[in-house]
Amino acid sequence: MDDFADNVQDTDIPEELPMMAVRDVVVFNYMILPLFVGRPSSVSAVNEAMSGNKMLMLVTQKDVASDKPEPEELYEVGMVVQIMRSLKLPDGRLKVLVQALAKARITDCKQKEPHFRVGITLVEEEETGPVTVEIEALMRLVREQTEKIMSLRGILSADLMGIVNSIEEPGRLADLVGSNLRLKVGESQKILETVDPLERLRLVANLLNKELEVAAVQAKIQSDAREEMSKSQREYYLREQMQALKKELGDDDSYTEDIEELNKKISKKKLPKHARKEALKELKRLEMMHPDASEANIIRTYIEWIIDLPWKKSSTDLLDLVKAAKVLDEDHYGLEKVKERILEFLAVRKLNTETKGPILCFVGPPGVGKTSLGKAVARAMGRKFYRLSLGGMRDEAEIRGHRRTYIGAMPGRILQGLKSAGTNNPVFMMDEIDKIGSDYRGDPSSALLEVLDPEQNNTFSDHYMNMPFDLSKVMFITTANRTDTIPGPLMDRMEVIEIAGYTQEEKKAIARTYLLPRQTKENGIKLNQVKMDDSIIDLIISSYTEEAGVRNLERELGRICRKLARKIAEGGKGPYSISKNTVEKYLGPPKYLPDAELDTLAQPGLAIGLAWTSVGGALLHIETSIVPGKGSLLLTGKLGEVMKESAQAALTYCRSRSSALGVEKGYFESRDIHIHVPAGAIPKDGPSAGITMTVALCSAITEQKVRKGIAMTGEVTLRGRVLPIGGLKEKALAALRAGITKVIIPKDNEKDLVEIPEEMRRKLIFYPVSHMDEVIELTLGSFKKPEQKEA
Repeated sequence: MDDFADNVQDTDIPEELPMMAVRDVVVFNYMILPLFVGRPSSVSAVNEAMSGNKMLMLVTQKDVASDKPEPEELYEVGMVVQIMRSLKLPDGRLKVLVQALAKARITDCKQKEPHFRVGITLVEEEETGPVTVEIEALMRLVREQTEKIMSLRGILSADLMGIVNSIEEPGRLADLVGSNLRLKVGESQKILETVDPLERLRLVANLLNKELEVAAVQAKIQSDAREEMSKSQREYYLREQMQALKKELGDDDSYTEDIEELNKKISKKKLPKHARKEALKELKRLEMMHPDASEANIIRTYIEWIIDLPWKKSSTDLLDLVKAAKVLDEDHYGLEKVKERILEFLAVRKLNTETKGPILCFVGPPGVGKTSLGKAVARAMGRKFYRLSLGGMRDEAEIRGHRRTYIGAMPGRILQGLKSAGTNNPVFMMDEIDKIGSDYRGDPSSALLEVLDPEQNNTFSDHYMNMPFDLSKVMFITTANRTDTIPGPLMDRMEVIEIAGYTQEEKKAIARTYLLPRQTKENGIKLNQVKMDDSIIDLIISSYTEEAGVRNLERELGRICRKLARKIAEGGKGPYSISKNTVEKYLGPPKYLPDAELDTLAQPGLAIGLAWTSVGGALLHIETSIVPGKGSLLLTGKLGEVMKESAQAALTYCRSRSSALGVEKGYFESRDIHIHVPAGAIPKDGPSAGITMTVALCSAITEQKVRKGIAMTGEVTLRGRVLPIGGLKEKALAALRAGITKVIIPKDNEKDLVEIPEEMRRKLIFYPVSHMDEVIELTLGSFKKPEQKEA
């Protein structure tokens, strides 16, 4: 660096240079410092200097806040510097490292835009002559004062003091000390403008003396503050010791205050007589107890639970039926049966305010809106909402709570939910009640019997509280995917409302009204930036989803919205029209092919049945093949016991109708029959595939194809009687999704057709049958085996 300094001394400094104003720093001779350059005029000045001799005039501005200072707002004396390095930062600013070359004075301003360009004259340093005793004494004084100030400020550096002690020139010592003193800009500028080195050193000595006094006072203030802090700490420790002594003596004021505070809360809270009596009894026990006793904290927590529970706090129901119907329609499309039941409850509530809360159970496949419907019910009634998930719950204490004898005991989830809701009449939703379990810790489903029984839950007793709590005002709503796994006694206490799923038209309306607006909002784009007509929504529903609900449909719409969000974030404006090609580009090739291709696969031995699953209805393809053998029956496709029995019954029926089927004697003894249900990895069971297996078997025997566009559901007896089934609406929806328009159903299920929306009934033709002969007539036409053609 010294070599660099020697070189710059020999550099010719021109009389005209670009000038840059700096805000809050005064540059002294021999200084090397980094600067951040951000103002456009300053960046322009640096760029000009870099393109030439790298020299720049630096002057300090008088007003630090000014962004575009005029010439009169700048000091006249500054420093000519040379730029050693320059780096452009990502935000457009420059970081430069400069070396001070010489002190200079501005004589005139040659240019203002885009940056200052000024004429300068160098300020020559006066000669000091030989070092006298006075100069030596002054220099020693400055060195000592500098060391004291740095010591008081805690920034004493051996390296810096080594440099200070090595300087023998008064002017250079004054510049070095002045640049490290953290002086005000005016004081630093005064040092810079003093030409005489001795005068400059005396000025620095005076400023050092002043700074030394300030630093001494500052150090004293800090010392006093530390002493005050130490005193406060001592007082804190003494107080803690006093508190400990009071506790040992049983005379703790804070403990007494806690007791009084609990007493006030019990007095103010509206509590039933039995709860108030129990709270006061426990409070008296707590008052007689030592505060450090292990049971004291348990009793205090118990009393707080009594105070916090909403024993008599109820929210006011909104009994405006028109408004409630409007809220339900805003949140959910269709579901008329559910909405009608809610409005009926509100109507009864309006006429009889003492009616008990109903226990509704929404049963349906995933994605049909069971949980969100509970929230809509709470909003329509103006009640608080609390949701509890029962899936996988196995501990009875989750419902009834723990007894207070256990460590970490707490009330069950029912009372916790009421405390969280803050009222004793919220809409309390219990999700996945069909997935509740039981083990050695108890049976939660049995514990729910009391909770969900309107005749018992007005005196529900939690093990932790050990006193009755009235749950009769709570509106309990449970959800399930299926009812066969719900225990019978629990099922008996609930009013089941089935939500089978949505038709194509309903899904389209839901996507248009709810899902697409919600997804555009969640992905930060506007609804008018997405142009999607009904045919595209139909395409997404039929080719990319296969569900009873709309959860996957919303996911697919969300995927499209995210693709568009990226385009808009990258500068696109939209609106974007979604076509068949763009759907395949965004979502990939169709996941589900239409079942119209079933017609091309039609052949003897193939029949299409309808099955019910926990996620909605589904098609069931049953294939039968007859080969020479010894009369055995082979069943494949991971079938359950019920379906195996249905296959046996179908075979027995066919054998009993041998003559009608036109087969010779010994036909079944000389052939093996293989019945296969594809998708072998998926377990299949249920009493509704009997007639489908029988039709497939008859079709294989007679070598006749089943008529096109027919699906069927029903169980068959050995004598050919067709038995009723469940889940008719779900199965009808599955047929409609697959494009099948003719459905054979048991005669006894004809009454269930009223549950199917009129829109679906218009698109489907139902054939009620009571005997297997009718099914054969509808599917095969007759029993007669076609004549063998001569070769």
